[in-house]
Amino acid sequence: VQLVESGGGLVQAGGSLRLSCAASGSTFSINAMGWYRQAPGKQRELVATITSGGGSTNYADSVKGRFTISRDNAKNTMYLQMNSLKPEDTAVYYCNAIHRDSYSGSYYPRGSWGQGTQVTVSS
Repeated sequence: VQLVESGGGLVQAGGSLRLSCAASGSTFSINAMGWYRQAPGKQRELVATITSGGGSTNYADSVKGRFTISRDNAKNTMYLQMNSLKPEDTAVYYCNAIHRDSYSGSYYPRGSWGQGTQVTVSS
């Protein structure tokens, strides 16, 4: 599956953005998916996950209540609606298929990374 992220940009604090992740191939609908972000000088972190059918979602505490992950399997596309943005949300955002380790409960990326989309929030 190839993934292309889009929708990033420059926004003032308190503003909103909607990111999209377009997937090629026929396996998108069977994969759980996640949005990651990487800020300068920091490790890539997982911020939101969604099951293959879209029925269950999870969020990092830092974005809970502000971000909403969703997907449209008919369009092979996943979204991240980001509201009440803060300067600390500034990062490159990536999407990927994810695998949940049944023993540890941790999520791991399954595929290769796309180029990501830059989100910059000014104060």
